[in-house]
Amino acid sequence: MNDVINCILSRRSVKAYSSRPVEEEKLEKILLAGTYAANGRGLQSPRILVLQDPADVRLLERMNAAVLGNETARPFYGAQTVCVVLAAADCPTAVEDGALVMGNLMLAAHSLGVSSCWVHRAREEFASEAGKALLKKWGVEGDWIGIGHCLLGYAAAAPREAAPRKADYIVRV
Repeated sequence: MNDVINCILSRRSVKAYSSRPVEEEKLEKILLAGTYAANGRGLQSPRILVLQDPADVRLLERMNAAVLGNETARPFYGAQTVCVVLAAADCPTAVEDGALVMGNLMLAAHSLGVSSCWVHRAREEFASEAGKALLKKWGVEGDWIGIGHCLLGYAAAAPREAAPRKADYIVRV
């Protein structure tokens, strides 16, 4: 089977990460793939924030858990690298562009043997005053929509098998 299709069919979300960090050379390739995601009118509206400082990761994880409504949750599953995908709020295809970046990041990671998971609630985090203050602290100016968090790392346990595809997933007209 084609390597790209095999990668798409075999990637799974990982929800338990080891303490092994992602090698810089792999991270650079994953990030580069994210920048080549298709985007509306070639505007390149998304921005990828790479968090690896444990204090920043933990702070954002606590914000995410608060949005979830469970302050004790660990929604980043022990991942040491969290890529936050944002998109320019004034771009008409912001959400779509950011979602494609997330997909590219996850598929590129899988192709290099790095595990990943998309964690939601970035929209709520960065719409808040605390989230906007974080962006400012990190040197990100402007009006942004949080698209998602792409966790990157190495699996501490094997991911679940893929669920069977539903019978009516495809409708040919």
